[in-house]
Parts: sequence; structure tokens; C-alpha cells
Amino acid sequence: MAACLSGSMVHGQSAVPPITLDEYFNTTSIDSSALSPDGATAVIATEAPDWKNNAFRDDLWLSSVSGGLRPLTHGGSESSPQWSPDGRWIAFVSDRALPGESAGPDGAPGDNAKASRIWIISADGGEALPLYSQKLDVHSYAWSGNGSAIYYSVTQPLSQAQQDAQKEEWKDVIRWREQNRGDLLLKQAVQPALAKAISVPPPQHADSAKPSDKPDLPAGAETIARSIFAIGDIAPSPDGKTIAFETQPVHHREENPDNYDIYLVPSNGGEVRRLTNNQALESGLRWAPDSRLLYFIVTAASGSLEGPYRDVQGRLYRIDPESGKVERLGASFDGSWEQFSLLPDGREIALGLKGTEEQLYLIDGAQATKLPGRTGSYSGLATALHSNAIVVRHSTIDDPTQLYRASDPLHPDRLVALTHFNPIFAQRAQPEWQSYTWTADDGVKVEGVLIYPPGKKGEKHLRMLTLIHGGPADADGNRFGADWYDWATLAAANGWLVFRPNYRGSSGYGDEFMLQIEPHLVSKPGRDILEGVDALVKDGIADPNHLAIGGYSYGGYMTNWLITQTTRFRSAVTGAGAVEHAANWGNDDETWDDAWYLGGKPWDDPDLYQSEAALFQFNKVKTPTHLVQGGADIRVSYLEGVTMERALDQLGIPHTFLVFPGEGHGLGKNPWHGYIKVREELKWLEKYDGK
Repeated sequence: MAACLSGSMVHGQSAVPPITLDEYFNTTSIDSSALSPDGATAVIATEAPDWKNNAFRDDLWLSSVSGGLRPLTHGGSESSPQWSPDGRWIAFVSDRALPGESAGPDGAPGDNAKASRIWIISADGGEALPLYSQKLDVHSYAWSGNGSAIYYSVTQPLSQAQQDAQKEEWKDVIRWREQNRGDLLLKQAVQPALAKAISVPPPQHADSAKPSDKPDLPAGAETIARSIFAIGDIAPSPDGKTIAFETQPVHHREENPDNYDIYLVPSNGGEVRRLTNNQALESGLRWAPDSRLLYFIVTAASGSLEGPYRDVQGRLYRIDPESGKVERLGASFDGSWEQFSLLPDGREIALGLKGTEEQLYLIDGAQATKLPGRTGSYSGLATALHSNAIVVRHSTIDDPTQLYRASDPLHPDRLVALTHFNPIFAQRAQPEWQSYTWTADDGVKVEGVLIYPPGKKGEKHLRMLTLIHGGPADADGNRFGADWYDWATLAAANGWLVFRPNYRGSSGYGDEFMLQIEPHLVSKPGRDILEGVDALVKDGIADPNHLAIGGYSYGGYMTNWLITQTTRFRSAVTGAGAVEHAANWGNDDETWDDAWYLGGKPWDDPDLYQSEAALFQFNKVKTPTHLVQGGADIRVSYLEGVTMERALDQLGIPHTFLVFPGEGHGLGKNPWHGYIKVREELKWLEKYDGK
């Protein structure tokens, strides 16, 4: 790897060094947070690399303005924390082993023992206790309104006798759809479960015991509802009368939006009533404080309630369960709603993405009022049960994400920091950035972000890496990123001007802008990107003799396409991007979305499927290309990478292909995989830059 450029000058003549690869990948990320009912303390879930054990650590912390930040758990596999309504307990999900279960290396649970159970720990600290001992993976959970119980969903378990019979008949054969089972919605009283966990060790089943013909459900668990679908979000009403829940497909493949709907059931069980019936993917269920209205969101590229499925921007809704009347909220906002929450008095505040920033808004019916905020992007909004305080994450391109508390929810500009993770970035040379707008060939204005090497803003004829975001329903902007997917600032630290285009199909620029990607999935946004590159060259900012391109996921799709459309790029780095659409439609876990983007299924318009596929134009490729793929990816099959590698090999194009064993689309299994990915991508860019 070439030496990085020097940073800006501080303290007279002392040069600030650029961030290194090792420092960059030691980043701790904040995955989620929840605010105590009184609004005083936040529980924070973080993820950080554990290089020694080839894994990521997921830990919980407590933080308050008065008490500072302190660890809550030490297991390394904790996530999804939720406070009890009285603030005494915190529930979370973990696959830590129970006493007596077999363990793997370093005390980690053995593969045959792992189960993602619900655990409960005192807010004062101490030992966490399991809500149940059975090997049941929890899909979703929520405290009851009075805190006496927890509602949770699990796959309908088989009895031991049923498991034995299935193994005898089918051995290790996978029955692709037939073996899938729906979920149970269970209710578990908390105090009896904790008392049992303290006094009684997990049951040990003797090998000679007669197999039970009853499913092994937790003692005291009540079955509230059965669903032929998986159960996602669970929302008990504050008055304790009703449970709302959202369904998802049991096979976790988005083949039919009809699998996603909202249902209601009495809190102690009874008749299940379907509340919605549409082609939107609802989520984020939240009751109004008086239990009369149910609020939810349909995030970007998840359809809408206003007709047939379309990939539009995120929308907010509320529904009256009695009448079934649905109201769209915040419709005056022309950006994309990303998240929302409710204050104790029922007011709704939401995070809205518009252009290059995500800010907070107050929602009142169809109106959305932008609240005063800091420059940059907010995320991770959480409110308190009995306090107007909120917690929210904030970052900029240069400032790592931190969690903040605001005592006044209408003034998220008045923030008090609850975390100070990743201080190394403040000690290193900072890249500078600006937005950049160009005009497409049809007159539409398109925006992107330019991230300059430290000390280089305003200079001309810089070597440029066009780094394309995934989605495509996403947008690059003024927010922090430091991982294997979002490594733009590391590329800038290594001397690259990084161009991040928000092409047609990106969210945050209005529905019409987002919809124009259909049915030309790659050619329409591809023209936007190339026209942006042309404009930067014409303006003298980018050096036409030193251009590179890259992206992952949909950014990989676009990279694969664009190297068939031009030879201007000296090198390309691509990951998890399809090169054709028919097999990818069959393999992708977002099948329905793929078909919408291309105007139908493969047999509806085979010519379009072919004309929008890079593979059938690979004879035009001249660009040296570096490929990466997760070996267990079900979003974009690694066989798409195999197909592309074979094409490059047959054409004699310089290339390399890295496959990360066991990794899915998100490369979340082993931190070394992401580290090696970016290390080798930077080497590849340097190798072919020609400087």
C-alpha cells in the first residue's frame, strides 16, 4: 500500500498523521439504545472486533449524565436491550450458554448448545438470568405494560418424539418449504421465571428417557397466538388489553408482501384479528399512550399503503384498530422517513432523510416541522415512558457516532454526550467534504458527496474513486462511517478523492426521483453516475487519467455494469453484486423487490432482464477488477461472483476473487474478513493507479 498523504498542520509545525488501517477497523459501533422510563439512564448495545477470537463482541453499557458510562454485561453476545416499565430490570437477547450446557473454545457455547434466549439483568448490575432454559431462538419480544410479563415469539417447537421421527424419515434432507413452521406468541411471567432460574438448574434429559410427545415449552409460558408466519414486532397496548404483532415470511425470503401485515390478539389469548391487508412491509409498531391508535412505519423500498407495491420513500402511518381507518402522517415531507417514536403525551417525533442529512421532525397529522438540529445526521431515536427526555445518535463525516441525551425533545440541538467511543479519529488528520450537484441528460439535478484527502479540499486534478452506495434505496451524506462497507474516509486518508453519487433510485430526494430507476435497474442510475464523473472531470476536480470505481451489494451491481459501459476506470473493486438478473431473482431473498425493479418476473420481459445485465456485455470489459463475496450470502449468491470471475478469466482481464467462508451479505461473522477485504481493495487501487 502506498504511503498516505500528510494531514493538516496543528500546534505550529506538527503534522497530524492520517488514520491507519488498524486504527480504522478497531472502531466500536453503537447498534441500539433504550432510555429508562424516567429518562435518566440509557442502556447501549455496542459491537467491536475481537481479533483474538475471530469474532465480534456485542456488549451492553449503561450511561447517564451524572454517572457516566459503565459496562453492564461481559458475555460478548448481548443485543436488543429493553427496560422494564418500572426501570428495575433490563431484558436482552444473548446466545450465551446456560450452566451445564456444552461449551466451545474459551467458554463459548458449543454449536449444539447455542440458542438466542431472552435474559434479564438488574439495572443495578449483577448476574443475568435466563427467562427460560429451552433451546428456543427468540425472534422478537416486548415487556407487558405493567412489567409483570414478557411477550415473545419463537418458531413452533417440535416434541422430542416428532424430532426423532423426522430425523428417522428424512435424515439430513432439507424439504425446502414443507419443513418451515410458523411462530408461537408466548407470554411468560417474569418473577416466577427468575425464581426458577435461581433455584432450579436446567433439566438434564437422560439418553434412555422416553421421548416426549409434547413440545418442550418453557414452564409457565402461555400460548397467546399461533401464526402460520414468523412474528416480527410485538407491541402490547399500555392498557394491557391487546397485543399487536407484525408478521413476516417463515422462510425469511421476501417473495410476497402479503406475508407482512399487522394482527391483533387479546393479551391473554383468544381470537386473532388481521388489522391490515396491503402490499406494504409494516414495522415499528407503537401504541399511543391511551391505547386507542397504533402507529407504524413503512421504510424506504418497502411499498406503501397507497396502492400496488412500489419502491417509494419511507412513510409514517397510524391506524384506529376499532374502525380500521388509516391515516398517513407527515405527508408534507418530501424526504424519506427512517424511524419514529412517541413522547409520553402522544406527540410523534421522527427521523427524516432529506438530501445528505437526516434530521428530527415533529409530526402533526400531515405536517412535519423540522426541529433545530446540529449539522450532520441523527439516528437511533429513543424516547422514555415517563419523561420527555430523548436519546439519539449523531455524527458527521469527520465525527464518530456518539449517543446523546436531550432533555427537551423539541430541541435536539441541545445535546449532552453519553458516549465518547473511538477518540482516535479526533487525533488523526480529517478529510474534508462538500456536496456536489450535476445535471443529468434529461435535465434532472443529481447530488453526491465529495470527500477530499486531508488538506486537499479545493485542489484540482485529483485521482478519484467513485464509491457507489448499496440499496439502491439509501443515500450517502454527512454521517460517519468506518467499516468494511463504508470506507470512504479511509480511501481519502490514502490519497483518494472519493465521489459518492446519490443516483436515481436513492432515497431522500422524493418519490419521483426514487421511482425513475424502474424498470431500468442499472442503465438509468448508471448514466447518472457517469455523467457525474464527466462533470467532475470537466470542472477540473477529477483527473481523467486516474479514475477508479467500486461498490458493494447494489453498489457492486452498478460497478459490474459500469465497467461494461466505459473503459475510463483504471481499476474496479466490487462485492456481492449480480451480473445477471434471472438466476439472481431465483436466489435473492428479496425476490419480490427484484421483480418490481425490473417490471416483472424473468418470463414477463426476458429481453429487459438481459439488456440490464452486465454479463451479456462483458466482452467490452477492459478494467482490472477485484471481487469479494460472502460464501453464505443469500442476498446475492456468491455464485454471481463465481460467474463474473469466470467471465473475467475467459476474457483475460486482470482480476482477483476473495470468498469469505460462512459470511452472509453483511460480513458480520469474522472481523478479519472485513479488514482483509478493504486492505486488499486499497492495494488493488494502488496497483493500477499508475502513480
